[in-house]
Amino acid sequence: MPEPAADDDGHVLEFRLPDLGEGLADGDLVSWAVAVGDTVELNQTIAEVETAKAVVALPSPFSGVVVELLAQPGDTVLVGAPLIQVRNDLEVSAPPAAQPRTNVLVGYGPEAESTSRRRKATPSMAASTPSTHRAAATPAARKLAKELGIDLWFVAGSGPEGAVTVDDVRAAVPVTGPRTPARLGDVVPAPSNGHVTDGDGLIEPTAREERTPIAGIRKRTAAAMQASSRTIPQASTFVTVDCTASMELLDHLRTTSTFEGLTLTPLALVAKAALAAIAQYPGINTAWDEQNQEIVTKHYVNLGIAVASDRGLMVPNLKEAQSLSLRELCREINWAADTARSGNATPTDLRGGTFTLTNVGVFGVDSGVPLVNPGEAAILCLGSIRKRPWVFRDELAVRWVTTLGLSFDHRMVDGELGARFLATTAGFLEDPLTLLSRI
Repeated sequence: MPEPAADDDGHVLEFRLPDLGEGLADGDLVSWAVAVGDTVELNQTIAEVETAKAVVALPSPFSGVVVELLAQPGDTVLVGAPLIQVRNDLEVSAPPAAQPRTNVLVGYGPEAESTSRRRKATPSMAASTPSTHRAAATPAARKLAKELGIDLWFVAGSGPEGAVTVDDVRAAVPVTGPRTPARLGDVVPAPSNGHVTDGDGLIEPTAREERTPIAGIRKRTAAAMQASSRTIPQASTFVTVDCTASMELLDHLRTTSTFEGLTLTPLALVAKAALAAIAQYPGINTAWDEQNQEIVTKHYVNLGIAVASDRGLMVPNLKEAQSLSLRELCREINWAADTARSGNATPTDLRGGTFTLTNVGVFGVDSGVPLVNPGEAAILCLGSIRKRPWVFRDELAVRWVTTLGLSFDHRMVDGELGARFLATTAGFLEDPLTLLSRI
């Protein structure tokens, strides 16, 4: 394991951004917990870095006095790029063998040639900024990217586990010449709409507008959704469901000791119904292998739960969800939501999903057309559950009604399979007693 870099007198140690696992190439520096002149201890948290939708606390691998901070909050820092310099007058190089350093981070030890840091990447950097780690990509995609001079780290992958495919590379068109806005102080005419523009038509910031840099979660979500809409031929289907019996069942279960201390929501029962339907129609739980032109059917379900957080949309997934009882699903869904909103979700929590469930009903929306997550075949959308007039047993009655929407990758899921899966899920919610053997 490489030791932190030291200067000629052996006292100033340089800490570089370590490999945080999951094959990540960079991270966005969120904040510093120390300042120049501060004394830091071994394993003391010195900074927070956001990468792959998770915020990671960086512990110091050595003690000493902070000499210089080599990155600023908001910077995107490459793995291996220097972050901080610390003067340690007690240790010249490596710690003594009797006092081994405890490494909290996964995969600590960047490649030696990764010595530079960069500001947030722009599209124009795609062909000129080299990466020190290999992005996940098919061999054909690597060959084409090399021929076109495209850095794979700046290409959103749509293949299995987010791997970059040939189609992704072909769709990546680097910008060759960024336009420069007018300098501050330049006098530019104000158009009739009241916005201030420069001579090239670019809108300048004014007191009437607020601009938010895209970084961290929003940057990666944007890349994933762009890849989804660009590379996945998507279709959707909907069904309106009388879920009165499900609501009554949930009311009853909340009074039992089994669910004492848990927040039992309709989402948990919908998840159970969807898992039961996946067991009947495993073609919904598949992935597209671009390199081999194959459909990969997965006989396990890592159920993604879309969670709206202050930092953006996050989708932690419940590993092996097909084996969870309703009580366990309820507990795990609550855990996933709390972990995502608190910013404690790890890259492992957020990767490897096979099927996603999103609940737009909590916002009072009847339904939606969600985009399929790259690497998956379908996503199920739950709308609001409301009392509505409904024909029940040939009579008009007030019932609990909701709308389910399914978006799917038409390469793997045809209309019949999507419709059958959705109808089966709806049937379980209309008559939840049919789920008893699976609860």
